[in-house]
Amino acid sequence: MRIGNTEIRPVGGGLGCLLMILFSIVASVVLTVLLNLLV
Repeated sequence: MRIGNTEIRPVGGGLGCLLMILFSIVASVVLTVLLNLLV
C-alpha cells in the first residue's frame, strides 16, 4: 500500500494485515457495546 512516496507494509505480511483488520473490527464492536452500557 502506497501513500505518496512512502510504502506501508503490514507487519507479518498478509496474515498480519488480516489480523489487524480483524482486531479493528473486534475493537470497534467492543467499544460500541461499552458505550451502550455506559449510556
